[in-house]
Amino acid sequence: MKKILAAALLGLLILAPLALAPDARAEISTRKEIRIAPGETQEEIISFGGHVLIEGKVRNDVIVIGGSITISGQVGQSVVGLGSRILVKSTASVAKDLAALGGTLEKEPGCAIGGDTIYFQTRELGDRLFKDGHVFDGLFSLSIIPIIVVAKLVMIVLWLIVALMGAALLPKPIAYAAGQIRKRFWTDLGIGVVAIIVFTMLMFFATLLCFILVGIPIAMALGVAGFVIKVFGRLAVFYVLGESVLRAFRSANITPMGAVLMGLLVFSLAGFVPVLGFLFTFAMNAVGWGVTLRTKFGSRENWFVKKPAGC
Repeated sequence: MKKILAAALLGLLILAPLALAPDARAEISTRKEIRIAPGETQEEIISFGGHVLIEGKVRNDVIVIGGSITISGQVGQSVVGLGSRILVKSTASVAKDLAALGGTLEKEPGCAIGGDTIYFQTRELGDRLFKDGHVFDGLFSLSIIPIIVVAKLVMIVLWLIVALMGAALLPKPIAYAAGQIRKRFWTDLGIGVVAIIVFTMLMFFATLLCFILVGIPIAMALGVAGFVIKVFGRLAVFYVLGESVLRAFRSANITPMGAVLMGLLVFSLAGFVPVLGFLFTFAMNAVGWGVTLRTKFGSRENWFVKKPAGC
């Protein structure tokens, strides 16, 4: 499982900086086909749903979401495919890792892979989890992966806007809540799971009451409350994840904005991992709910601790 997450992290960490600051030397495209002919050299390739054919040389990384990758030439760094059909021919050479998350992977005898080969076949995992695919036939098939990816990318953009606003307006409460997650992670997870269950039940009953109109304002109030709790909790989780990554890279100056944005990157990446990404997202959402309620939105006041008399 560590290798799977490492491969996903590799893909998004490479993709995000290039998306924010495109390099003229990198080929970033949504067109149907990118071909590097024999004798040609390209710095990097990033393709969304396209067909990438490498007969020449790519100096750095090749990242494809959906579409396909056919390699008969050289890649100087890693190859990452998310829901892609990957064919590595016998003459191909990949200097570092080959990671296929979903889709298909075929390697011909004689090809050279300098690092690890990581293959996570979503269809097979879905078949094992859902009774050979009879319950949700096609749910994990390649055909819907591009749709899922596009939906996730839209959500990432929306959360980016929220993260920028939240880190700018509430840096201290978010930082305090993040520190509390480190101290009492399991407590926050338990509180969050219970809170989500209770909230779901209340929303269900409010929906039933909507038939007699009384439930409409109740459902709206619950919806707003749930949204606010989720947003603040998610920002605290972003902070924890981002701060951990920045510390791992020995960053000297960690700001709330930097930590939150890095955490968004890591959190979004984990969401691309099939099944495991869903479990990770649910657990982190629960932690966010828990720490938001326990710290009263990072205000340092604990709702669950009784104050001594006279205070």
